[in-house]
Amino acid sequence: MSQMLNSNLSVVEAKSSYVRGRNVLLARAKFGPLYMDYYLHLMQHGIRHDDAMDAMLKDALAVMTLHLCSRPQDEVCAWTINITDPLLNVFVTGGSRPGRVTGRIFTDDVKQGAENLFISQTTRPNHQARQSMIAFRGTDVARAAEEFYEQSEQRVTRIFRLEDEEFAMLTAEPDCDVDWLRGLRVAHIAGLDTAEHLVPLETRGYAFECGCSIDRLYPLLARLSEDDLEAVFADGFATVTCPRCGAIFNTPRDHFDEWRHTKAAGG
Repeated sequence: MSQMLNSNLSVVEAKSSYVRGRNVLLARAKFGPLYMDYYLHLMQHGIRHDDAMDAMLKDALAVMTLHLCSRPQDEVCAWTINITDPLLNVFVTGGSRPGRVTGRIFTDDVKQGAENLFISQTTRPNHQARQSMIAFRGTDVARAAEEFYEQSEQRVTRIFRLEDEEFAMLTAEPDCDVDWLRGLRVAHIAGLDTAEHLVPLETRGYAFECGCSIDRLYPLLARLSEDDLEAVFADGFATVTCPRCGAIFNTPRDHFDEWRHTKAAGG
């Protein structure tokens, strides 16, 4: 993936602070600009979601961003949130170098399970990849993330939806005042700056961007047999959908053959 963000994208500032005396990490950001780019992406590729699915994906993008803001900068994370009713997968992924998040909804060929599942995958240079999975109830993505933190990360975490498309995430650190954290309500968040001693840590920028292109998706086609390729390019063009963001690309056979020839020659 490219390490530079598209300069035309809107970047949201995710700010982290330490709540001194409570031993809690606070991350918060306003997601209006990021959501705007998300909607432009949907329009560009003719993607439509119903209101419920749209809300789930937007929540997942916001919570993933705050999760990344609170993690080491070289981590790359991906969540697959499998919901049984309605049957779908909410997929989000991102990293902080550069600050990029993306995602999509899957409704076709989704495995029907007995319970909802939250599956997390994390990679980091020079570290072993980590995967964890927990079961949860309901369709609230933010609540599912709280359960993931508590069950898998063994840390109490609270996530709040605020006005003006702002989210706040508070995560327990060692010696946390857990009773205080569990007792927080939305009304408390606006006044945290005055009620508590917040120590600013850092500000990171994030944009809605996948970084995909048809050349980056060609390896998916290259796995197909020649017979399958003939079927895919039956009319001289193939339609390829990005598995990360749902972007749709139409590409001619000669472009793909040229790419494959270049790869075979070591290019």
